[in-house]
Amino acid sequence: MPQAEFRSYYGKQILKTPVWNWMIAAYLFCGGVSAGAAMLAAGADLTGRPGLRKVSRIGSLASILASLYFLIADLGRPERFHHMLRVAKPSSPMSVGTWILSAYGPGAGLAAVAELMPGRLRRTWLGRVVDRAARPAGLWAAATAPGVASYTAVLLSQTAVPAWREAHPYLPFVFTGSAAASGAGLGMLLAPLDESSPARRMAVLGAGMEVAASRVMERQLGLSGEAYTTGKVHRLRQLSEVLTVGGAVGAVIGRNRATVAASGAALLVGSALQRFGVFEAGVASTRDPKYVVVPQRERLNAESANPRLL
Repeated sequence: MPQAEFRSYYGKQILKTPVWNWMIAAYLFCGGVSAGAAMLAAGADLTGRPGLRKVSRIGSLASILASLYFLIADLGRPERFHHMLRVAKPSSPMSVGTWILSAYGPGAGLAAVAELMPGRLRRTWLGRVVDRAARPAGLWAAATAPGVASYTAVLLSQTAVPAWREAHPYLPFVFTGSAAASGAGLGMLLAPLDESSPARRMAVLGAGMEVAASRVMERQLGLSGEAYTTGKVHRLRQLSEVLTVGGAVGAVIGRNRATVAASGAALLVGSALQRFGVFEAGVASTRDPKYVVVPQRERLNAESANPRLL
């Protein structure tokens, strides 16, 4: 008699679907844009590209404020973010992420304020102090930016959601590459053409990392990989890859302002679709019990076959 293929009681859903809505996906995307832009801004500052530095610093601040807005709006009560700062719990990705954001925000904010100051204020003693502090603040933001870019991947993979949990070795690379590509895309879209070369190089590196890590993730996940390669999620991620690769190609071959700006916009949209695709894959994986039961049975069978694992 063939072995029964148990899925769940009457095929009913085992895990609760996350109560998060689209705002969490937007929070993931905006945080990545901010982190990528902060790193680009620091490089532009050190290499004497004021136009690229300005748009990247301002874009970094605007993006992190948008990210915080989406996070706090999803929490429902703004004071919940403040309450998370009352403790520091290294074993909690949410706690660590909250402190990373708190460390990153002031540096990104001060650097952006220095760019936004009007000329009259810039000539006062306060303006001179802000100007002198802008470079250290920008470098501090760039130093903490990789944490901002990647901690959300750890946050997702520490949940019980199968498509996120099983992807924990790969999601940080997908998110970090996506952050670099989107931050570079912002610079390509808004900076002067003659200062855009660092953004274009960063776009190629970020896009390559994102697409490569995404492809490896799909192949290595086994059954859970189906959540990323079927239905609406597959269409989102396919379009994301097309736009990301197209944006990277445009970064290499673009010779005029319109082409470079269009490539930057493609990178931004591609990064957004990547985050929304990962988010929707996790939601979809909770609705089908096979993503919970089958991997558990495989792990139990592997442990039974190898007593050393017990």
